[in-house]
Amino acid sequence: MPRFFSNEIDEDNIVLTGDNAQHIGYSLRMKKGEPVTICCNNTDYNCIINHITKDTVYLDLQEKVPCSAEPDIDVTLFQAVPKLDKLEYIVQKSIELGVSRIVPVLTRRCISRPSEKDFLKKLPRLNKIAEQASKQSGRGIIPQVTPLVNWKNSVDMMKQLDLNIILYEETGGRSFSEIDFSGAKTVGIVIGSEGGFDKEEVQQAVEAGSERVWLGKRILRCETAPITTLSILMFLTNNM
Repeated sequence: MPRFFSNEIDEDNIVLTGDNAQHIGYSLRMKKGEPVTICCNNTDYNCIINHITKDTVYLDLQEKVPCSAEPDIDVTLFQAVPKLDKLEYIVQKSIELGVSRIVPVLTRRCISRPSEKDFLKKLPRLNKIAEQASKQSGRGIIPQVTPLVNWKNSVDMMKQLDLNIILYEETGGRSFSEIDFSGAKTVGIVIGSEGGFDKEEVQQAVEAGSERVWLGKRILRCETAPITTLSILMFLTNNM
């Protein structure tokens, strides 16, 4: 069923305008009587098209139900900035897997080093990818890709969460099976770029309360690590 997002819903008068209406009428060529789901604030409004004009779609509400696809754990991905094509892939796949927000971070070993101003120009495309991934995977929210932050600010953000894990390829980290996720409602996953993390950065994260975790002896690419980590986390917290 086609799925669209709205910031607010009037249950007595549900309409879609703008790009959503254009997509329904011109791209999908939908007709009166066909089903559409409107998602607002993690709630699915299952509707039937009443009629379509040039720029508006009028809908009849059939039922309102909580979105069943949202995990019961809030996960923030702190992703050290890789090359743009890799970041786009990470945004798409991590949202399919249930991440709640993505925070791009500029670390010492980032090969790609955009300025905050230049990165802001890329944000609309990244958040458009986030929206498309949310629709495709049946999410109840559209996770946000935030503006670029530096390492210090990202560590401060980590301190606000119940639990953080930082992926580090050096020995000394714990395995996922040793981490207790019970009681943690907000979790941060911290992933390096192509160059990994500087040891001092890892130490700063640990001092802020992060757990060092490793994924075995094989070193994963920066675009593989977050997908693998999210898959394991969702499985261990019964969200997969």
